[in-house]
Amino acid sequence: MDEKKNAVFTISLLATILLLFTIADLVDGERIYSEMENRMLARKPKFSKESLLSGEYSEDYEEYVSDQFVSRDKWVEIKTRLDILLQKKDINGVYLGADNYLIEQHLPEDYTEQMEQDKVAMLKKLVDEWDAQVMLVPTADNILTDKLPAYADYYDETRLLELVRASVGTDHYVDVYHALEDHREEEIYYRTDHHWTTLGAYYGYLAWTETTGQRARLYNMENMTTVSDDFQGTLHSRVPVVRTTDPIQVLPMVSSELHVTYDQQTTADTLFEEKYLSTKNQYGYFLDDNHAIVEIQTRYVTGGTLFVIKDSYANCLIPLLVPHYGKIYVVDPRYYNGSLSALMESVESEKGMDVLVLYNCVHFLEEFRY
Repeated sequence: MDEKKNAVFTISLLATILLLFTIADLVDGERIYSEMENRMLARKPKFSKESLLSGEYSEDYEEYVSDQFVSRDKWVEIKTRLDILLQKKDINGVYLGADNYLIEQHLPEDYTEQMEQDKVAMLKKLVDEWDAQVMLVPTADNILTDKLPAYADYYDETRLLELVRASVGTDHYVDVYHALEDHREEEIYYRTDHHWTTLGAYYGYLAWTETTGQRARLYNMENMTTVSDDFQGTLHSRVPVVRTTDPIQVLPMVSSELHVTYDQQTTADTLFEEKYLSTKNQYGYFLDDNHAIVEIQTRYVTGGTLFVIKDSYANCLIPLLVPHYGKIYVVDPRYYNGSLSALMESVESEKGMDVLVLYNCVHFLEEFRY
């Protein structure tokens, strides 16, 4: 009799909990976007006989329930804190590094030699056709190795970089790796985000000027302006506990009139958008976040055109390139659906056009196309 009562009690308790969560979900409503995770959340899937039989409906519904679970952010935070107490060295693909660094995990088995060869062959075709310069930026796990947990595994990007150098030639290869390694003790990567900082980008810029023969504009790092001191980036979204915050800093730019066009629609007179500083996505401050194509007209110089093929690592470096050109085109192939070569031909000036490929090493392998 006692076992029967216990069973009835357990079933009743579970049913009550499920009912309470269902009511809470209905009251809370369906969320479209998670600011903490900086991503769109799954929407309730449409039911159909075909999707049910194929299993697609059940998979989509499971994802929907996971994303829309009431107080999901708080539960994720609780689980993260528990994982830290259990002394896990990585959570959700992020290493818990020394000095409060969150370092994105890139495992060797995810980046094969065949993948490297395929992307480098594509890159060489572009370099040969356009006499392009190549800047591949190492990710934090390759430079800040002393911050990684003991025995933490990571994809060694030097193999890729040597392959790129040998393929495109030293005249086309910007050695960002050693430029950053020489300054590894400085704040060249964010602690809570996967991007390099403005300081890291500045050292990359100096390496670019050395390779291209451009005259570098030298800046005093002590004169950087802090526009935010509470940035918590993409890696904090995956490990959502407050370990630290990052400052976002900018170098003093030489004043000049700019005309910036985003996606051939909206215009601006600056490369910095302060509206992002009050959101989770504060890195969007640089170049108004991500766009398919950005056109920048400047009054720094009377001529010269630069075409940049890039990922988001370029966003905080582009302002440093502005004083060198009269016009800059910035294209992100993740968002641009047209023919890249056709676009380049359409914007090339009679005097020619410099071309720069700027990615971090991992995004280059995952996303670069030509």
